[in-house]
Amino acid sequence: MAAATGEDRWLDEAVDGAILLCEQSSWCWPAHDHTRQRHGSVLATVTDPCVDLGAGEAVAQLAWLDALLGDALDARYPGVRERIRHEAQVRVFEPFVRRRDWHWIGLDGPVHNWNPWIHGNVLVAALRLLPAGDPRDLVIGLCIEGLDRYVAALPEDGAIDEGYAYWWNGACRLLEALDVLTSATGVDPVPLVRALRETVAFPHRMHLGRGWYVNVADGPAKPSPVQPWHALFRAARRAGDARAEAHARAHRAGPAAHEAEGLGRLVRGATDPDWLRAAPGDDVPERRADAIHLPSTQMLVARGPLTLVAKGGHNGENHNHNDVGSVIVASDGVPVVIDAGRPTYTAQTFGPARYDIWTMQSQWHSTPFVRGAGQRAGAAFGARSVHASTGSGLSRITMDLAPAYGDPALRSWRRTASLEAGRILLADAWDLDEWTGSDPEPRTEIRFLIAGDIELAPGRARVTPREGATPVVLEWDPEVAASTVARELDDPWLTEVWGARLMRLDLDVRGRSSLDVSITQEER
Repeated sequence: MAAATGEDRWLDEAVDGAILLCEQSSWCWPAHDHTRQRHGSVLATVTDPCVDLGAGEAVAQLAWLDALLGDALDARYPGVRERIRHEAQVRVFEPFVRRRDWHWIGLDGPVHNWNPWIHGNVLVAALRLLPAGDPRDLVIGLCIEGLDRYVAALPEDGAIDEGYAYWWNGACRLLEALDVLTSATGVDPVPLVRALRETVAFPHRMHLGRGWYVNVADGPAKPSPVQPWHALFRAARRAGDARAEAHARAHRAGPAAHEAEGLGRLVRGATDPDWLRAAPGDDVPERRADAIHLPSTQMLVARGPLTLVAKGGHNGENHNHNDVGSVIVASDGVPVVIDAGRPTYTAQTFGPARYDIWTMQSQWHSTPFVRGAGQRAGAAFGARSVHASTGSGLSRITMDLAPAYGDPALRSWRRTASLEAGRILLADAWDLDEWTGSDPEPRTEIRFLIAGDIELAPGRARVTPREGATPVVLEWDPEVAASTVARELDDPWLTEVWGARLMRLDLDVRGRSSLDVSITQEER
């Protein structure tokens, strides 16, 4: 408002906020501060700042403010810009250069979405707040080196193992940082690097319809529509991806940008002339019949009136859930067989008790439950012998899930998920050593997590989905007993997506070595 109107009252408000930010003891978000481990302190240690997502957001916020209001700040509030630069130097630039053990740099482990998010913000701040010369060159060089590390780790198919919701604060942050570098240097790497071009397509590849997206890991199935669609729009045009551009334009009917996304994203979306002129487009994936296989995440997405999603992968992925072999089924774009997502983040979410949370367990995904046990956590527990094919009206993925369970008695569990002629077939066949225990054999079940109302009959379950989507029928051998388990929901991250309850359908397959389950839309 200060930049748009030039009015002193808005400039006063902006400076008030900037000074409050400068007066904070720490820019680090409390959950990330390592002061307890390093200094034994429960409050921020001002002499040893922590550079995290919060610090990156704060320094970039001030850099964008300085870019918008520089001359006006000097005229009305002499000294404010010097204060901003001092705080940026002490809190971000100095510790960023001095310490190379920040986990998000990726020097001592896998890179993740923090890398481009922080490096991109530090890059913006360095370009604006540091004087030309060696110090700025050093910071920018380290930012480019860090971003390069993320690009190198980005798979050629552009997939993000954290899922769609994290794309916006991972790969999208990378694309925005590269946009800044292109502006500064005139060199655009997006058209030149396949992984960058492919990741531009990831959002629309994960779109199911009606605001629903494929959700794996910690992402919600119905994320907020408030996203920096202008960033996707620019990246799609740079990559020459018309379909990704159409997906972005489909969201142009609302505001050009949103305050909640931060000042940088707000300014860029609100001042991009091409985005402001863009006409809203149509983007209705449930009307298209197509399929995509993403080898890096071992995921198949096959669309039609019924959409099938099946994934292999391993249980050490970023924001991992134990979900190897899980399936998602959507009817008219609305998930019916689902992945619940995750509840509100707490200290437990990223601690040793993470897998005590029910949404993280394979028992609450659409995966097998073998002799009373679910899958184990860790990169060693994953799918093997994964093969996928698409085209000619048939899309299929086959994998062996046995290694995900870590049970020597389970020699193999071969799962094949396919979509053909509007029908999904889930075929399971397994080799499990004969039970020799003195106690009754624990249950082995094929499970489905369901959103909707279930009508259960021998060998059949009819599910009425949310939002008036076409009902779905699951069918199997009537000799296999079925039962349902209700899961009441009380966490807003879950209730806002699914309502008050989810249902789990359990098929008892003890004494068998195979079972086929077909899933079809009910004829209307």
